[in-house]
Amino acid sequence: MTNSLVPPAGPQRVLALAQLSNSVGDGAYYVTSALYFTHVVGLDPARVGLGLTVGWAVGSVVGVPLGRLADRRGARGTAVLLALATGLAVASFLVVRDFAPFVLAACAYASAQSGLAAARQALLAGLVSAGERTGLLAHLQATLNAGLAVGAGIGGLALHAGTRAAYLGVFAVDAVSFVMCAVLRLPSVAPRVPVEKHHGSGVLRDRPYAVITLLNTVLLLRMPLLSLGIPLWIAERTAAPTYLVSALFVLNTGAVMVFQVRMARGVTGLASATRAVRRSGWIMLAACAVFALSAGASPWVAVGALVVGAVLQVVAEMGQSAGSWQLSFDLAPAERVGEYQGFFGTGVTVARTLGPLVLTTLLVEWGTPGWLLLGGVTLMASYAMGPATRRAAGRASEPCVGRAVLVD
Repeated sequence: MTNSLVPPAGPQRVLALAQLSNSVGDGAYYVTSALYFTHVVGLDPARVGLGLTVGWAVGSVVGVPLGRLADRRGARGTAVLLALATGLAVASFLVVRDFAPFVLAACAYASAQSGLAAARQALLAGLVSAGERTGLLAHLQATLNAGLAVGAGIGGLALHAGTRAAYLGVFAVDAVSFVMCAVLRLPSVAPRVPVEKHHGSGVLRDRPYAVITLLNTVLLLRMPLLSLGIPLWIAERTAAPTYLVSALFVLNTGAVMVFQVRMARGVTGLASATRAVRRSGWIMLAACAVFALSAGASPWVAVGALVVGAVLQVVAEMGQSAGSWQLSFDLAPAERVGEYQGFFGTGVTVARTLGPLVLTTLLVEWGTPGWLLLGGVTLMASYAMGPATRRAAGRASEPCVGRAVLVD
C-alpha cells in the first residue's frame, strides 16, 4: 500500500470510487436535510430529531443480520442490493409530507446504510489481504472526506438558492450516487458461511469482541465535536469569531485527506493497533486541555488555542481510526466478517445518537471541567483497549473463533 491519495488500480480503486460517489451525495444531503425537513416539509425540529434517532436506533439493530446475510449470500450481491435500497430510501424522502412517513423513511435509510457498511467491509475483507485492509481503509477515509467536502459545496449552493427545487435536487443527487455505486463492477466474493450453518445469537455471544466494540464507542463520542461541540463552545464560551468553525472543519477534513494513509502505515497488527489507540488517548487528552484554555481568553489567544486543539484532535482521530480498523478485522472470525463488522459499526450509530447529548452537557454546561472529563474518559478507554484486545485474541484456540494472535 502506497502513501498516494489514490489506491492501486483494481478492486481497491473501484471501492474508492464507490466511496467517493456515496460521500459526494451524502455531503450534500447532510448540510441540507435538516432545513429541508423543517422549512420545506414543515416538520417540527424536535420531531425531526426524534425521527432520525429512531431511524438510527433501528439501523444499529438491523446492521448485524444484514452483515450476516453478506457472509452467507455473498458480499458483492448484498452490497449492490443495499446500495439500491439506500438510494430508494433517499428518494422516498422526496414524497414525505408527514411525521409517520418520515420515520418510516428514516428507518429504511438508516437500516440500508448500516447494512451497506457491513457488506462493504465483508467485501473488502474478501478482496484484499489482511495486511492491506487498514491501509485501504485509510485511503477510503481520505476519499470519504474529499467527497463530503465536494458534496457540502453542492449542498451550500442549494442552501443559497433556498428553493424547494434546489433541495429536491440535492436528494436526487444523493439517491443517484447510490445507484452509481451499485453499478460499479467488482469481483465476486464467495460466501463465507454455508447457508445451512446457524450461529444462534452469533456475535452477541462473543463478549470480548462486545467489550472492544463498547470501548470503541466511548472513543467515538468525540464524533460530533466539529459539527456540534466546538461550534457551541466557540459561541457560548469563547471570544473567538464564529466563522472559525468553518476554518476548523476545513482543517480537519484536509488533514484526514492528506495524512490518514500515512498515519495508518505503521498499524500492521494487534500490538501496533493497541499502541496507536493508546497514543491517541493521550493526544486527545491534550487536545481537550488546549480547547479548555480558549475560555475567557482574548480573541487571538482563543483562536490560537482552538487551532492547536483542532490539530491535536485530528491527529488523535486518525490514530484511533487506524487502530480500531485493525482491531475490528483481526479480532473477527474470518468466515463472519460481515456480521462482526455490522456489530462493530453500531458504535458509530450510538456515538451519533448519544454524542450530542454528552458533548452539550460536558462542554456547554460544565465548561473546562467537562473538557477535562472528556479527555480523561477517552484516555481510560484507550488504555482499557489493550487488556480487552489480549483477552479477545486469547480465544484463538476456541472452536469457530479463529482470531489473530497479539503480535506484529
